[in-house]
Amino acid sequence: MKKPDSSNIVAQNRKASFNYFFEDTIEAGIELFGSEVKSLRAGKGSIADSYAIDDNGEIFLHNSYIPEYKQSSYNNHNPRRLRKLLLKKKEINKIIGKINKDGFTVVPTRIYFNSKGIAKINIAIAKGKKQHDKRQTKKQRDWNREKSRVFRKSS
Repeated sequence: MKKPDSSNIVAQNRKASFNYFFEDTIEAGIELFGSEVKSLRAGKGSIADSYAIDDNGEIFLHNSYIPEYKQSSYNNHNPRRLRKLLLKKKEINKIIGKINKDGFTVVPTRIYFNSKGIAKINIAIAKGKKQHDKRQTKKQRDWNREKSRVFRKSS
């Protein structure tokens, strides 16, 4: 899967990689109203505390925040509404199987616009990290930072 251009990324979930082990990532479409698309194009939106669950064989994004578009009139959207993720049936069955059987969760990692201007969302099938795993990640990050600092000074 091709990584999106960083200039097209609207929202990122930076805490997700710290809190979860990613097993698989999937690119999905997202069902949006016109005012939501305009708000995303303005660079507003957050998926920091959001997650996805299944409901009758469909996957919905919960707790994502896309603020109301100021110039929209009476037909503005609810900022915290459920948003349906557009996936193929095979992908939906795979996600539902992982959630129900293996105890995984579905976490969005970024919302972006692809080259054709369509809003897409990357979701990750993930398993939660334990506290000691998080400490190990912090230790590794600090060690890499210190190592690069030493190499910079020596050269």
